Amino acid sequence: MEILLSRFRNLTVLLILVVAQLVLLAYQVKTADDLPLIRVWAVTAVTPVASALEAVRETTVGFFRDYFLLKQAQEENRRLKAEIGQLKLSNHHLKAELETIERTQSLAEFRSRTPSKTLLARVIMSGTGTDSKVVFLDRGSGSGVKKGMAVITPDGIVGRVINSYPTASQVLLVTDPSFAAGVVSQKGRVRGTLKGGPGRHTCIVDHVQNEEKVEVGEWFYTSGDDRVFPKGLPAGQVRSVREGKTLKEIVVAPSGLQSSLEEVLIVLEGVHQEIPQAPAPSEGDIYLLPPPPPDAGESDGSASGQPGANDSRLRTDADELLQRYQRIGEAQGHVYGKHGTRPPDFNLRPPAQTAPVPPQGSGSQTAPPRTGASPSALPGTPATDGRTGTSTQPAPVRRPAPPPTPSPAERKPEASPQPR
Repeated sequence: MEILLSRFRNLTVLLILVVAQLVLLAYQVKTADDLPLIRVWAVTAVTPVASALEAVRETTVGFFRDYFLLKQAQEENRRLKAEIGQLKLSNHHLKAELETIERTQSLAEFRSRTPSKTLLARVIMSGTGTDSKVVFLDRGSGSGVKKGMAVITPDGIVGRVINSYPTASQVLLVTDPSFAAGVVSQKGRVRGTLKGGPGRHTCIVDHVQNEEKVEVGEWFYTSGDDRVFPKGLPAGQVRSVREGKTLKEIVVAPSGLQSSLEEVLIVLEGVHQEIPQAPAPSEGDIYLLPPPPPDAGESDGSASGQPGANDSRLRTDADELLQRYQRIGEAQGHVYGKHGTRPPDFNLRPPAQTAPVPPQGSGSQTAPPRTGASPSALPGTPATDGRTGTSTQPAPVRRPAPPPTPSPAERKPEASPQPR
């Protein structure tokens, strides 16, 4: 460097002087905006360098800032995920406890309503095998459980006890092919045998003739014929019905196994119940008018439950016969439907109905109708007074009858003595 400056000393001094002169000129010369020329050159030269440095600075600072922020976000994300996992576990635990409480309350309510004596038990394990249809309960012979007892839930029957151990018992489920229980349909009272079906959660009802009527959606209840399950417990709902060669093929969904099987009831002493009646079909949104009122002068018979006396369209021979039997029973003191009363003698003639007597002084010469006797009566039949309904001839002597003694009008008339 020293050699270069020593050789070109004059040229170097000249260049320095020229540059200094230009700087002084630039400092003195101003632009139209009243800015020194040197300032314009300096700003123009420094601006690209400053922009580059600022870009480098922002990139570096942003990188480190994003790095630390991302690291903090990742830590926060892991912490939130851990909290969410704990909350999910707590939620599942609370749901399980709530379901257990609901099942326990349902079982307690069912035990209070059912007349049978039951024992609460819990399912502790299922039988070995992928297609096992056997479960074990935590109650055994030490709690009074015996072989052959029924196992139920509020929804329906579950199975029967096949083995009883001191601290546990083995239960055969209704879906096992070797299971059988007597059932009866709710609507038609069709009897059959509930057996395990081909599916894992289905059963069949066997021994039902093709002539019997069974509908899809109909319920089957235990009939009590098997001497295991009390009568009146729900067994399942019909899914499909098909006619076979001689017997129907009925597939039933067992109602006792539709939900998870955890708590059950063992029937220690069964009590039979009545099978509930099938619900009547609802009319839905169909509008029906009320029945029309009876016409004037007609009796609808609503008070007595019989057709009106003036409505000949509703009276039949059976109504006439029924009224005749009622008059005979009333005359002989018999009360229909009450035990201990003497049965009436329907061979006797019923008392004649009394016709209304016309008022005196009405001027009517028409004789009162004689409803008790016909004008064309057979010979030997005593005449009957139409106003009183009693015979005008003395009644023949009859043997005394045990009480109650029928009146002369109720006795069977005998042939009157012929005049000599």
